[in-house]
Amino acid sequence: MIFHSTYNKPILLVGNGVRVSGASEMVYEFVRKTNIPLLTTMNAVDLAQDDLHIGFIGTHGNRIANLIISECDLLISVGARLGIRQVGRDTKNFAPKASLVRCDIDEYELSRNIKDDEKKYHTDARDFMRILLNEDCLCDDYSEWKNRCYKAKEILDNYDKQPGNFAVEKISALLPPNPVVCVDVGMHQCWCAQSLKLKGHRGRILIGGGYGTMGCALPYAIGASISMRKNTVYCITGDGGFQMNIQELETVKREKLPVKIFILNNHVLGKISETQHLDCANRYANTTSSSGYTVPNFQKIAEAYGIKAATLQSYDQIDKYADWINDDSACLLDISLPEDSLLTPKISFDTGETRPGLNKDILNKVMNLLRG
Repeated sequence: MIFHSTYNKPILLVGNGVRVSGASEMVYEFVRKTNIPLLTTMNAVDLAQDDLHIGFIGTHGNRIANLIISECDLLISVGARLGIRQVGRDTKNFAPKASLVRCDIDEYELSRNIKDDEKKYHTDARDFMRILLNEDCLCDDYSEWKNRCYKAKEILDNYDKQPGNFAVEKISALLPPNPVVCVDVGMHQCWCAQSLKLKGHRGRILIGGGYGTMGCALPYAIGASISMRKNTVYCITGDGGFQMNIQELETVKREKLPVKIFILNNHVLGKISETQHLDCANRYANTTSSSGYTVPNFQKIAEAYGIKAATLQSYDQIDKYADWINDDSACLLDISLPEDSLLTPKISFDTGETRPGLNKDILNKVMNLLRG
C-alpha cells in the first residue's frame, strides 16, 4: 500500500514525467478527491495552475513551496527526478520530517538514495497514479492541512518579488484562459515559474528546463503556433535569449503567426551577471554594458520585419497594450527592467541557506500555521 491515513500533512509533488505519461487528469482527480496540496518542479509548473497553484520547489522555487516541503510528513514524488536543484547537496535537509515515496520510470534516477528508508516505485507515472486512485486514501480529506498551506501562501504573497515578478504578473493577468506560453532561459524563466499563474488547468508553459538553451522561446512559440493551426501563442524572453534567434521574426511575419512577444529587458545577461555580482566580487565580464554586453533597439528591429512593436519604460505600461495582446496579429513589447534586478529567493544547495532571509515575525507566523 502506497498511502495510508496515519499521515496528517501529505504533499503530492509532480514533475514533467506526469505530463509525458499522460497522467495529468489522474493527478487532478486525486488531489480534488483528497484535498492534498499539490507542488511541482520548475519543468512542471503548468500542472498546478488556477485554484491548485501553490508553487514549485528548489533553488529558485517559491519560498512557501520549500517551507511546506520542510514541514510535510509524507512526500509522494511522481515523475520528478529530484536532482540537486530540488534536494540540495545535503539531502538530510530535504523534507526532513517526511516519509518519501518516489515514482520514476528511470531506474538510474531511482538508484540515487535521497532518504535511507524511502520507498521507490520503478514504474510509469500513469500506472502509479492508477494505484493511488484505487487506495483507501480517497476516503480521507486533508482540507484543513491544505487550507493552512494556502493561508501561509497568502502571507508570503507580497515577499520575494522583483520587478520581473511584477511584470510577469501583469502579463498573466491579461492572458486568456488556458494559453500556451513559451519561456526562454534566463532570469525571466525563474520569474515566470514563480509568478506566471494561468487561468484554467489546460494551459501550457513550455520551458527549456535543464537544457539551458538560450533563445528557445521564439522557436518554441513558432512551432507551437503552427501545431495549433496558427493559433495565438505567448512568448516571454529576455534581452539576451531573444538575440540568439532574433532572425526568426521573419518566420513569424512570413507565416502570419499570431505570436505575442514580451521581452523582459534588464539590459544585462541576468543570471550570469548575478553570479558575478554575488560570487565574484562584482568582476563582470561580457554581461553588462560596462563589461562588453549591449542590446539593440528591439522595437526598430521588429518593425523592420513588419511586426508592430513598442518600447515600455515600465511593466506598469503593459495594460495599455491589452488590445495588441488579444488581437490576431504578432506583436513585440520590449519591457524595460532595472539592471540590478535579482532572483529571489535563492537557496544555496551547499548550505541550504535562503537569500534573502525572512523577517522573523513573518517566518514564525508562517511556520506556526504549517505546524498547526
